[in-house]
Amino acid sequence: MSALWQGCLPDTDYFELRSAGGHDYGIWVTTPPGHDPTTASPPVVYVLDGNWSVGQTAPLIVTQRDPMQRVQPYIQVSVGYAGEEAEHWARVRNRDLVPPGEPVAPELLDAVELGVSTGAMTREQADAYLDELRDTRADEFLTFLTEELHPRIERDYRTAKSGHGLFGYSYGGLFALYAWLTGATLFDTVGAGSPGVAGEDSQIFKQLDTLTDRTAKLHLTFNDRELLGTIPVYQNLAKNAATVLHRLTAHGASVTSEVLRETHVTGLQPSFLSYLRTCRAS
Repeated sequence: MSALWQGCLPDTDYFELRSAGGHDYGIWVTTPPGHDPTTASPPVVYVLDGNWSVGQTAPLIVTQRDPMQRVQPYIQVSVGYAGEEAEHWARVRNRDLVPPGEPVAPELLDAVELGVSTGAMTREQADAYLDELRDTRADEFLTFLTEELHPRIERDYRTAKSGHGLFGYSYGGLFALYAWLTGATLFDTVGAGSPGVAGEDSQIFKQLDTLTDRTAKLHLTFNDRELLGTIPVYQNLAKNAATVLHRLTAHGASVTSEVLRETHVTGLQPSFLSYLRTCRAS
């Protein structure tokens, strides 16, 4: 399971890396079509939730050869989980992608309980999912990306010294917002798709209260069918994303946005494509 997509994606290498904190990560590295490392040193775009996202996002690297809307060259590094954690990536991600001290929104608790009552998950699975939200460590995961993984990618793939990007969706989008607000200097562009800002007491709003100038460009997307639908937790994501956007715009931040005609489940690939078109157009 850890190497689910190994051998299925062209121009893609796979390796596993244990972090200083003892967690095993699966890493997919997708290079541009016809990439020659002896003559080209493109920047990196880090994409989160690799176990789910790599199959939807890595093929879009062909946009670098699209004659109608070309995207700047980049190497995609999709970051997921390996070993036993790969089997449970959907809950383990909570630990890594959610900011420390993030409150658990009542609407999220209700959604988990609904999942149990409808048979979508067992009580044991629900409890394990919520347990991961009680000790969240996005700060440690950000350190892993910037200080452990990136030096290896830079060494092994002869990447550019600057111009790197970060993209995440849902809780990955929450992490992307967190990284941008924290001021992580590795990333020049950040894409936050349907970010998991589930409550009005989110740590994201506390970060916004102390925001200073950021030079990295932020691109935010959310889905109209979340806002117009009937599921409270998704309605909250869309409303809170709009609030984040309004506050950033009022601050004069370098932020762009797009509303997509998608649900939360279908929005990942369109959101990533929106990020590429907006932040990495050549």
